[in-house]
Amino acid sequence: MGYVRYSVEALERFCNDAFIKFGFTREEAAEITDVLILAELYGIQSHGTQRLVRYHKSIENGCVRIDAKPEIVFETPVSAVIDGHAAMGQLTSVFAMKKAIEKAKKVGVAFVTVRNSNHYGIAGYYTKMACDQGLIGISATNTESIMVHTGSRQAVLGSNPIAFAMPAEPYPFWFDAATTVIPKGKLEVYHKADKELPSGWAVDSEGRECHIPEDALMCIDKKTGTGGILPIGGISEESGSHKGYGFSMICEILCSITSSGATSNHHKRVRGEGSGTCHSFIAIDPAIFGDTEEIKKNLSVFLEELRSAKRIDENIPIYTHGEKEILSYEKRLREGIDVDISTVGEMAAICKYLGMDTVEYLGDVDLSSAKETTYTVAAIDK
Repeated sequence: MGYVRYSVEALERFCNDAFIKFGFTREEAAEITDVLILAELYGIQSHGTQRLVRYHKSIENGCVRIDAKPEIVFETPVSAVIDGHAAMGQLTSVFAMKKAIEKAKKVGVAFVTVRNSNHYGIAGYYTKMACDQGLIGISATNTESIMVHTGSRQAVLGSNPIAFAMPAEPYPFWFDAATTVIPKGKLEVYHKADKELPSGWAVDSEGRECHIPEDALMCIDKKTGTGGILPIGGISEESGSHKGYGFSMICEILCSITSSGATSNHHKRVRGEGSGTCHSFIAIDPAIFGDTEEIKKNLSVFLEELRSAKRIDENIPIYTHGEKEILSYEKRLREGIDVDISTVGEMAAICKYLGMDTVEYLGDVDLSSAKETTYTVAAIDK
């Protein structure tokens, strides 16, 4: 296992140029890149550059339609349903959250739901869009089936993350989490690092605890029909498995059911038709509850009370949600971003595929220790 450190500017340049080479406009490439780079800056390694090969494969197999544009198919003053038409998930989602923000500023609250989209990156990017404009932001998405819900050994639900953000000082409240114990990307990170999975993360095709990332990934990628990642709460009702299962269902209802789209178990990878991924975006103006500054102050005071609570260990601070991400953001802006050597190997393969100069973009890196991953160089060369 090893890492290569890149400046934020170097990664932005690579991603921007790669997406332009794939066929996106300069503006579209910048939007997609911004979502990926925020994940890296926030320390969410599973959703940064490590996702590039997934997007490449989706573009190449026609799951992502480069020329597609999102379309509003139903609308009221407080809501909208958008058909993504298999466009890149980030592009459809930025469009959708902008629409939710626009409506919330007019009428106080808005709920926009999306169908026929693709993977959209970190859910928290879109809640941050609302939060940066003084609004409360909520976003959720469904995913391919990877969650083995309580009492089942078959994956029917997705990792189905949900995010929430609200302005506060000195840090906003910013929460973004899958309703599975981990997202699929974390399995890929552990696989690249040759690390065993902790107990309570995944099960094999027989429903037994699984500690080998490759085995869990095979259950998901090969569509064996059984095995996958456990919900928050782990393997049994006694440990709270039903809670993660229920949270995942809430996300599913907010996304696929309200948009009349595909539930997680009906996601597909059909050329020109997208994956069927569905999202939801909610924006709320705190002004509908009274004085916005007073509301912001109330949250700020409460968050400080949480940080100031009596600690288990006085040497270990208590953080509120979003605080670590902002500290990571500041540190990585200064010092750069560490990218797993196997991910760098995948990026080098993308360079080769797109005719980009590997040394110019990635440096003269020794890739001999790069691991053959689920998304291998050979897969890119097909």
